Amino acid sequence: MKRLLKLLCAASFAVAAVCQPAQARGPGISSEAWGAYKAKFLDASGRIVDDGNGNISHSEGQGYGLLLAYLANNPADFEQIWYFTRTELLLRDDGLAAWRWDPAVTPHVTDSNNASDGDLLIAYALALAGSAWNKTDYMEAAAKMAQALLSHVVISSNGHTLLLPGVSGFNSPDRKDGPVINPSYWVYEAIPVMALLAPSNAWQKLSDDGLQLLQAMQFGPRKLPADWVSLNRMPEPAAGFDAEFGYNSLRIPLYLVRAGVSDKALLSRLRKGMTAEEGTPATIDLSSGKPKALLSDPGYRIVNDVVACVTEGTKLPESSQHFEPSLYYPSTLHLLGLAFVGEKHPECL
Repeated sequence: MKRLLKLLCAASFAVAAVCQPAQARGPGISSEAWGAYKAKFLDASGRIVDDGNGNISHSEGQGYGLLLAYLANNPADFEQIWYFTRTELLLRDDGLAAWRWDPAVTPHVTDSNNASDGDLLIAYALALAGSAWNKTDYMEAAAKMAQALLSHVVISSNGHTLLLPGVSGFNSPDRKDGPVINPSYWVYEAIPVMALLAPSNAWQKLSDDGLQLLQAMQFGPRKLPADWVSLNRMPEPAAGFDAEFGYNSLRIPLYLVRAGVSDKALLSRLRKGMTAEEGTPATIDLSSGKPKALLSDPGYRIVNDVVACVTEGTKLPESSQHFEPSLYYPSTLHLLGLAFVGEKHPECL
């Protein structure tokens, strides 16, 4: 495990700073911003509350909460979130987390299928915190989850290495158009860390093929990926889901830049395609190219602002630089965007 800690320290851009002393790392997330976030979304039990979705909790939110607590350099809050995660969601026998937890229902877990992006985020945050804070129990838990992901949801199909969104329901024979993927589940910055935790050439192939598929998924007049995509033949929006660039897909450009992807053509196409009037991002109906919902919250707008910073050197507007929590999802994206720009592109502040 000590050797793994050293390897993790020297991994990719995404984790290169984790083994520096806290005071020597990038700015991360300020105590004020984290305090505002946790006051609104972190329950005393350690669960992150999705107040835009009936106040449920889910593995994605727990993973985001762990990552943000790490970036805020707050071990106590990290442990609180991890306690809830491991006692309430890590109930499956395959090492992955049940994805949905509802406080209004007993038993609280209302869907025991996993969500692979949540698992990736949890394992990634555990690895970062375990490395930075010399917590071998976090590292061991991260390695178990990485191996479980590799064993159960990283698959090979038609020459591609793919990340199934969940163990059940997305591949054949569960779906005639399977495999079905969600492009926003590729947390690119986490994948090199998974390769250290559970060594396999499949991780690099997963990252490469995810980027290749993003290049190919240019649906409708705006040339955008869909939230849910069938790869049974040629990539196409999956049956049974709205054919849209929706709330899931909005985070794809942020994931790309946080992982150090500098493909200006890809980033610019995504930014242009998801932008409606006056620079406001939107969910997009793929067949018509028309906006479905305008997303003026600074937490959504910062995605485009970060891409503009990376591709054009544009400074973030004041509205994006100032964090004030609104709803769980845009607030989370806002902090991830600010942490990235503060560390890697302070000239944009």
